[in-house]
Amino acid sequence: MNDVYQAPESDVVKQPDLDGSEYGSIEDAISGNYQFEIGAVLSEAWEKTSGVKRVFILALILAMVAQIVLMIVLGGILQGVLELGIAGVIIQQIVLMLVIMPINMGIFMLGIQRSMNTQPNAMSIFNYFDKTIKLFLTMLLVWILVTIGFILLVLPGIYLTVAYMMAMPLVVEKDMGIWEAMETSRKAITKKWFTFLIFFIVASIIMGISAIPLGIGLIWTFPLFMIGLGIIYRNMFGVNAESIQE
Repeated sequence: MNDVYQAPESDVVKQPDLDGSEYGSIEDAISGNYQFEIGAVLSEAWEKTSGVKRVFILALILAMVAQIVLMIVLGGILQGVLELGIAGVIIQQIVLMLVIMPINMGIFMLGIQRSMNTQPNAMSIFNYFDKTIKLFLTMLLVWILVTIGFILLVLPGIYLTVAYMMAMPLVVEKDMGIWEAMETSRKAITKKWFTFLIFFIVASIIMGISAIPLGIGLIWTFPLFMIGLGIIYRNMFGVNAESIQE
């Protein structure tokens, strides 16, 4: 019986790349000296989905279950707080984000690890809670600047939304400071900003369409685009050996 999760087999068994620095670096990324062709990224990502679709789908399910359980628990613990109205809702959302953000970045890290030909572990998405505060503050500062951009003029808001897309991954994978990660992401992405915009639009459309028939299409598209993001990150900044081995 054919396995719907299994992509066509390759005759070449690829070994893990233990030196991610050969692909890119912070300096190269900031100068725009990195490869980013949408077709090439998706082609490589599709090849790398072979044998790991289960991992990404399991990670997605674990993240969803964690969020549901957390919401139920918070509903009980913060029941009195929720009676405060909007303030209670804000507190609940902050607590929720503090837990969910490290898990979401864990899923992003699966894509980075797979870009280096490793066999990622779905449970590793829970390995990044030590970055919780930095991730939250990064997200908060990005949100403030993007909101200001949209209030002043729409275009600056759109620009910053795309330009800061790699800020939180840099906080996790490179252990950068908040502003350093944001500026590194902005400077690097600005060099090929329109290519990033097109990639995210294409990804959003395809993911949206694939989710329509009971989410079945996500079996293929979710791993594809998470690995694609990992490949883009790898080509831009390189990957630390510690990240490959987590």
